[in-house]
Amino acid sequence: MSVRSEAWTIYRQALPILLVSLLGGLFAGLVLEEMVPKVADFPGLLVMIPVFLATRGNVYGALGGRISSGLHQGVIEPRFARDDRLVNAVVASLVNAIGISIVIAVLTWLVLHGLGREVATLFELVAIMLISGVLTAVVLVAGLLGVIFVGFERGYDPDNLVGPVVTTLGDIFGMLFLLFAVVAVEVLVP
Repeated sequence: MSVRSEAWTIYRQALPILLVSLLGGLFAGLVLEEMVPKVADFPGLLVMIPVFLATRGNVYGALGGRISSGLHQGVIEPRFARDDRLVNAVVASLVNAIGISIVIAVLTWLVLHGLGREVATLFELVAIMLISGVLTAVVLVAGLLGVIFVGFERGYDPDNLVGPVVTTLGDIFGMLFLLFAVVAVEVLVP
């Protein structure tokens, strides 16, 4: 295969998902705009958002890379079945994502508190990050596996899908579940 045809294949496979990613980013921005009034109720929330979204990409990008490599090597089958390699990769990603969500809240609280800035309670920040982290984890694992497996079965290179899928799902569902978590904490914590 020539360099030109290989480049065209990558472009053809990546363009549709990149367009979906663009729309997903716009949607996430609309959700963020809805959250702006909540920022006054939970000082520090705005500080956590970019860190939260970035860590979703880091954790699930690594998961996608592992799955993609496993598919290319033939050690992972493109189906939802009991597979120790797949289970271990998913569990490690879930533990990392949920753990880092708590770390984000604690570090945000410590830094803002240390700088003498107004900040929500540690409990509120941890609750928001924990709720949104767990919900986002479930959707990202299921969505990432589904898209990669279906794409691979249809002849797409999963390496071309992982980045845009993780970014899009992470932005859309990360923001939606952050908003949900903020509302839930508002209701549950007087």
